[in-house]
Amino acid sequence: MSQDRFTAMPTPLPWLIIIAGCLIALLSFGPRSAMGFFQLPMLADTGWDRTTFGLAMAIQNLFWGLGQPIFGAIADKYGTWKVLALSSLLYASGLFIMSVAPSEGWFYIGGGVLIGLGIASASFGIVLAAFARNVAPERRSMAFGIGTAAGSAGMFVFAPLSQGLIDAYGWQEALVWMAAMMFIIPFLAIPLRGNSTSGSQQAAQYKQSIGEALREALGHKSYVLLVSGFFVCGFQVAFITAHFPAYLRDIGIDSSFAVLSLALIGFFNIIGSLASGFIGQRYSKPMALVWIYIGRSVAVTAFLLSPQTGTSVVIFAIVMGLLWLSTVPPTNALVAIMFGTRHLGMLGGVVFFSHQVGSFLGVWLGGYLYDVFGTYDPVWWLGVALGLFAAIVHWPIREQAVDRPALAPAE
Repeated sequence: MSQDRFTAMPTPLPWLIIIAGCLIALLSFGPRSAMGFFQLPMLADTGWDRTTFGLAMAIQNLFWGLGQPIFGAIADKYGTWKVLALSSLLYASGLFIMSVAPSEGWFYIGGGVLIGLGIASASFGIVLAAFARNVAPERRSMAFGIGTAAGSAGMFVFAPLSQGLIDAYGWQEALVWMAAMMFIIPFLAIPLRGNSTSGSQQAAQYKQSIGEALREALGHKSYVLLVSGFFVCGFQVAFITAHFPAYLRDIGIDSSFAVLSLALIGFFNIIGSLASGFIGQRYSKPMALVWIYIGRSVAVTAFLLSPQTGTSVVIFAIVMGLLWLSTVPPTNALVAIMFGTRHLGMLGGVVFFSHQVGSFLGVWLGGYLYDVFGTYDPVWWLGVALGLFAAIVHWPIREQAVDRPALAPAE
């Protein structure tokens, strides 16, 4: 009877694939979202400055962005599992090298390049593209919301976990423990094995090379606007992830609020991501993005202008959590609507590369401008201005498939 009930459903969600992808998103997003907790103890032991830490995290974000379209294209063609297995090796190696780095150069290689590539090969672009190939179009936005919420859960779990490991074992051994956790990913990825565009959905796709897909996308106004706007998301969230714990310490807020705030961001991010996926199925995705970016700018402005206490930190964390990754479901859903799923891993990766260029600047400028001015305020206000810019560029995006009169369906 149970089987008959599921058979009768018009568009059942592939729950095994979704659960596996969600656990992978949790593991891949968790450690990188906790990097801010390692800044002060690492710098205290090594004698490096915040510009050094900020540059390493900026390099991490940049290589995350550079690797995303490459690994996305590989997953599109050869299958998701192979890319995820490689991710575990890259990610674990980067975390381990970061833990023993004898110089700034090694810190940039481990904490920057390798962790960045490890995240790129296991992050939202890979997991959500796999979801898109297995979920009916009318339910993709919700599936993307579930996957994004799982990444948010990684932030919620790893904020207290990483601080607890640092307190118990020190920052170096904490990184080693997290490196070991990355080897769980290939086993979780088994349900995604062989999941590529050579599968059952191929008949619904168009014949199109990688070069043709890129030229089509980069010549499409709505896609270019989407790429431009997602830059801002990266700038805002990466700056807060890397520098918020240090910022709170600077303004005299107890360190326990740093753990609490990032955990709250992670928890309410789950709610925000699910809500974003739900809203994206029923209302305009571009307009949802407009209001998300406006909301972020308003939240940061209110936080900076109000008395900064433990209470205001908690309120700010809750509001930012609701808006944190709520951009991801509508952004990825728009790419799928515009161009289909055949090259979704790659085209979504290009959009995400813009996100990571923003992340690079947010993290690096956070450290650099702090060392120059002795305050994070210039970067906070730049983020406010960029949020308004993002709202403007998302406004004219059209939520419809690209016209392809000259292309023939794949056989």
